[in-house]
Amino acid sequence: MRLEKPMLSMKNISKAFNGITVLDSVDFSVKKGEVHALMGGNGAGKSTLMKILTGVYSADQGEIYIDDQLVEIKNTDDARKNYISMIFQEFSLIPTLTVAQNIFLTREDKTSFGLLNDKECVEKTRKLLQELEVDIDPNELVGNLGVGYWQMTEIAKALSQETKILVMDEPTASLTKKETKILFSFINQLKSKGYAIIYISHRMDEILEICDRITILRDGKHVATEDCKQIDLDMVIQYIVGSSMDKAFEWKEREYATDVAPVLEVKNLSIGSKVQDVNFNLYPGEIVGIAGLMGSGRTETVSAIFGTGPKDSGDINVNGQPVTIKTATDAIKAGLALIPEDRRVQGLVLEHSVKDNVILPILSKMQKGLFIDNKKADKVANDFVKKLNIKTDDIYKTTNLLSGGNQQKIVLAKWLANDPSVLMLDEPTIGVDIGAKTEIVDVVRELADSGKAILVISSELPELLALSDRILVMHEGRIIREMQRREIHTEEELQHAIQGF
Repeated sequence: MRLEKPMLSMKNISKAFNGITVLDSVDFSVKKGEVHALMGGNGAGKSTLMKILTGVYSADQGEIYIDDQLVEIKNTDDARKNYISMIFQEFSLIPTLTVAQNIFLTREDKTSFGLLNDKECVEKTRKLLQELEVDIDPNELVGNLGVGYWQMTEIAKALSQETKILVMDEPTASLTKKETKILFSFINQLKSKGYAIIYISHRMDEILEICDRITILRDGKHVATEDCKQIDLDMVIQYIVGSSMDKAFEWKEREYATDVAPVLEVKNLSIGSKVQDVNFNLYPGEIVGIAGLMGSGRTETVSAIFGTGPKDSGDINVNGQPVTIKTATDAIKAGLALIPEDRRVQGLVLEHSVKDNVILPILSKMQKGLFIDNKKADKVANDFVKKLNIKTDDIYKTTNLLSGGNQQKIVLAKWLANDPSVLMLDEPTIGVDIGAKTEIVDVVRELADSGKAILVISSELPELLALSDRILVMHEGRIIREMQRREIHTEEELQHAIQGF
């Protein structure tokens, strides 16, 4: 690591909301040509610190220096003037526009007649992508690109604005391992060109691979800044939560009955070339994991079962009875629940309160005459806030003000309130810190112990191995292997199966 002074220094940054301190004299810095990881649990202060850096919030106390010069960042324009950009976890691209049109959206060149100069935008984009050594056609519609290239288009869009300091929020959350490798190669190119990169992620193996230093926050305070070569996974976990979490991801062999009728039977399910002839059973009290690469058909399978995605053919039985599921309403009536992969878009009404989201699927049960029985609804919401340890001031707080882990617990709460027989979870801990992750794992185990049948999709193999009694491996739309958890001795064995070996 070079010993030059930081390109960016944030010193003694403090911030409070409604008298509650969320950042307490936090220091953070990043050097030119460095990838610096920022980690911490839900509510640790990561997002608030970065929102101060990018001008979304103003600090109550503290100073920001860029190249040793004191700067004021009061709004997002100030951040841009100081060459700071942030790429959020949710993509901001428009699929029906080209790569060039997305990169220069609202900043298009104009002809002498005041018309959009698409040719000039294309040429600028081509030159930018060549400098970044990214092989993307500027004229290609973004909707035709893979998710990995969406991420690189987002980065190119930020760099087109003369960015020097780039904040990346969970950049690999939607990427396959292959796409992640391409992204990491791209990040290394940016390092070599002198960009300073702040990398926010919960994927600790990736952080230890791509980052130079790591800063960890806990409860709004700076806990540690370490060289990634001098730290290991156990140390990171202890810094984040204050204690080792190894036991949370230990597999515990469970007992459940298989000599009874399955709760869920899926027969010959097909969706074009995406899902082909999928068959499996799910028993009461059993946790079945579905493993596979991105695009293997995992999400499409559970979406078809729940009625939120297409289905060309196939039969579904619930508790031994055939059911016709064409909509999510049909699925709910049949006793199914689905926690979707994208909680913010598909799982929650972010502008509504915690209470409103929790009772949404059970509004009919909350009615008293023509109106909602608020006393009953309040009790249901408060009970689940307590049961799932949802960190919120009260049940009336707007959901989009909560951290990702707490939002995910609200999605879980709203479906548990309906008391389903079958609970399907698609990437239940994506973008969630280690503390919330272990809490969700514990809740899923408790639900299975109470007799619920659980189906879990996860790209996090330690999580899948910790939870599952049985694992179905999908590859190119088919179940190619069924593995009893007790037969899997290492993560590498499951990884080989997922790759089709």
